[in-house]
Amino acid sequence: MGHQYNGAQWGKVGFSGDLQPPSRQSWGTVGGYLGSYLNQVDEKGRVTLPAAFRKGAEAGASFILIHAHPDALTLYPSDNWGEVERRMRDLARRAPSKRHLLLGLTANAQEVTPDKQGRILIAERLRSQVGIQGEALLIGALDKIEIWDPARFARVVDGADGDSGDIAGSLFA
Repeated sequence: MGHQYNGAQWGKVGFSGDLQPPSRQSWGTVGGYLGSYLNQVDEKGRVTLPAAFRKGAEAGASFILIHAHPDALTLYPSDNWGEVERRMRDLARRAPSKRHLLLGLTANAQEVTPDKQGRILIAERLRSQVGIQGEALLIGALDKIEIWDPARFARVVDGADGDSGDIAGSLFA
């Protein structure tokens, strides 16, 4: 008969059908990134990651910074980036015509490692693509962090359609 596992032992089943241990999370004990933080961008283009977003990350832990959405930059902890890479490789195999789109995304991506003060360097070309200048709004987006120009974030959120009550009801019932 098969193995018995309790809830703490469940992991992800790989292609072979073997149970793989759950991936180590690089964030705090809540299980994801939550909240928003307004931080200054210094003259070198560095922004400090909030302590809450660094909690649980090992010293020297890296992140992948990518411009995947039109309005914001996305910062993936390296532990979560592997899943994104897998989805990108799968898309490239299933839809070879998307190769140029994927190359455009990865050409502007960069690996960043917070310094001792918790700052990451955001290349000027990435900051200008989303309008980040003197301040950056860092938003916890569960498994990743989004980095926004504060005014752009306010416009986008204020302009969102009015079904938030329906969404809240289905998520938090």
